[in-house]
Amino acid sequence: MSKIEAVTVRLLAADDYEALIALWQRAGLSHRPGGRDSREAILQQLKDGGVAIVGAKLEGKLIGAVVVSDDGRKGWINRLAVDPAHRRHGLGGRLIRAAEEELRGRGLSIFAALSEARNEASLRLFEREGYATLDGVVYLSKRKSLDV
Repeated sequence: MSKIEAVTVRLLAADDYEALIALWQRAGLSHRPGGRDSREAILQQLKDGGVAIVGAKLEGKLIGAVVVSDDGRKGWINRLAVDPAHRRHGLGGRLIRAAEEELRGRGLSIFAALSEARNEASLRLFEREGYATLDGVVYLSKRKSLDV
């Protein structure tokens, strides 16, 4: 069995918070520790049920994760992170498929992914998983502060 085959994929819980932040740091994802990514904010998001975080662990260490949410009509996949030491082995695709399964369990069949435009590897990964950039669709955001 390869190392990647030995990876377990499951929903993360409150006790995974520190490992999640450490993974985001290793993967180069920015996070907002004083805002929506604070321990309190993430735990509240998980408690409310609108957000799930799918994680991939190898030998007890979190090596991948993706945030899953929905607006009642569409499922959202974002904050996909894979530890740099474990990239290029199919883990990103496996996490996307696990996120889609979580969303199907919520009764959803339309999925959208958020990725930074400069993250070409992420964009290619989502394209390989069947996602496409939609012409004429622009993502707009209004934030009351940079920490949100």
